[in-house]
Amino acid sequence: MKNSNETPESVNAQERIGDWVLYKNNQLIAFNKPAGIPTQTDKTGDKSLLQLAEIFTKSAVQLVHRLDRPASGIVLVSKTAKALANLNEQFRNRQIQKTYLAVVEALPAEPKGRLEHWIWKNGQTNRSVISTEKGHANAQEAILEYQLLGSSDRYHLLEVKLLTGRHHQIRAQLAAMGCIIKGDVKYGARRSNKDRSIHLHAWKLSFQHPVSHETVVLTAPLPVDAVWDAMGGFLGS
Repeated sequence: MKNSNETPESVNAQERIGDWVLYKNNQLIAFNKPAGIPTQTDKTGDKSLLQLAEIFTKSAVQLVHRLDRPASGIVLVSKTAKALANLNEQFRNRQIQKTYLAVVEALPAEPKGRLEHWIWKNGQTNRSVISTEKGHANAQEAILEYQLLGSSDRYHLLEVKLLTGRHHQIRAQLAAMGCIIKGDVKYGARRSNKDRSIHLHAWKLSFQHPVSHETVVLTAPLPVDAVWDAMGGFLGS
């Protein structure tokens, strides 16, 4: 019998988590997280991906990295402390490559570029603040590279390579250059998506396996909706 405190959404997620698995072995498991599922427990109390992963694996696991609740895509989870330590080291050394897709409302001034800012989190608003100068005690360097992949009549698809991993980094940096992610009202979108998602997808992840040392490249299929369906045509075969 299911816990009576679970919402219909969390029960549904619990039943479907096996469909989200992209990769698994004795050390790691990767999920294609749907938008709307928190990566870890938040103040809503909704079932998190981490909790669902523990139900699925029947063991304690740990997040290797995080992904914003309204975004979708790859989340890597470690089954062992040794694998987690190894991957944390790869992140520190910038050996892990993370590539995102973002649907934005405005065409960037340049079709490709590199954004470098200072960024810090405002805990009261749960937003990240961007500046071209450090100017804040908690500011950290934020760097990404972007490339325009294609445009429809209303929206534009950007490929984003994340070189540092900061709170809301892609959302804040793209908004700072005038390219707000579709649905992201927190950073200035004109309207929210009906399901409160944003059109930001953690698309590819490349890392060295912590035991075999082989290069692993994961790709997460796009969410199913009309906008992503249209943008998927710009990804090629």
